[in-house]
Amino acid sequence: MKQRGNTDRKPAATIYDIARHLGLSPSTVSRALNKPGRINAKTEQRVREVAAELNYRINPMARALPTGRTNTLGLILTDITNPVYFPLVRGAERITAGAGHTLVLAESQESGTLEAETARRLLPSIDGLVLVASRLDDEQIRELAEVKPLVLVNRAVESLPAVVPDVLPGIRDALDHLASLGHASLAFLSGPSASWMSRLRWETLLDEAPARGMTIVEIGPGAPTLDGGEQGLRRVRASGVTAVVAYNDLMAIGLLRACRAAGVEVPSSLSIVGFDDIFGSDFTSPPITTIRTPLDLAGEEAVHQVFAALGDDDVPAPRRVSAQFVERASTAAPAR
Repeated sequence: MKQRGNTDRKPAATIYDIARHLGLSPSTVSRALNKPGRINAKTEQRVREVAAELNYRINPMARALPTGRTNTLGLILTDITNPVYFPLVRGAERITAGAGHTLVLAESQESGTLEAETARRLLPSIDGLVLVASRLDDEQIRELAEVKPLVLVNRAVESLPAVVPDVLPGIRDALDHLASLGHASLAFLSGPSASWMSRLRWETLLDEAPARGMTIVEIGPGAPTLDGGEQGLRRVRASGVTAVVAYNDLMAIGLLRACRAAGVEVPSSLSIVGFDDIFGSDFTSPPITTIRTPLDLAGEEAVHQVFAALGDDDVPAPRRVSAQFVERASTAAPAR
């Protein structure tokens, strides 16, 4: 009985196979495939037809030798399973693929050490890098940016390109909504201590809440997960607040689950506001009131900025990405 495995696979076609088939030199075939317009148009067309017939695929690593470009971008996330990143990845992939490039995904698992190691492994084989919600310090990020073009999302480092959604409009509308319901005491259920975005959201709330006659406390740091939200309930109840703004929707949903288990009625006893409007945040009971972050646009804009740093043409002007308040049923007037 014949064993199945690699022995059944045909070797990949090479430019030498195409050259032999057409009676051309390998260098002519290479120019036809990698540098359009450098040889006779009919010859170039014939080379491409035979390449398709032989199922030839350009090796980006081989292409990088003469050109210095791999047509590959890297994108590193803190947690690839977090649904907040689904639209961001889709947006980044849409622009990357549209430009004929490949997007490589990796995750840091909320670890700055792993993020640094992963970035260093990727850099030799990519043209540019997108870091999303990076857990690296500023100096580490600058060191990476000295090697390859780098764009940040949900993080800012002076003098480096970044896509940071403007959280102010969404936070202001959320606070106006809570104030109109009669809430005067709030808590912010913060995310990881290394999260730049968590600090930005807290500082913005800290500036805006007192202007509306509200007191506000920070509870955390916590894991940006369902468990992180559940573990925050004890301190939320001890604080005596009537409303909570969570770092993200996962924490908001976790807090909602903990409230249900503890017999705390939402929203009559506690109002909850999430952040990001992830897929499923409106599937809960009650659906989560949230502050939507259009991360699909952020993903698109980040890739556009990488292409701009690479000197590619037809890069659109920077796009403004702003958070928007989304009212659902997890907020109501506080119990009297």
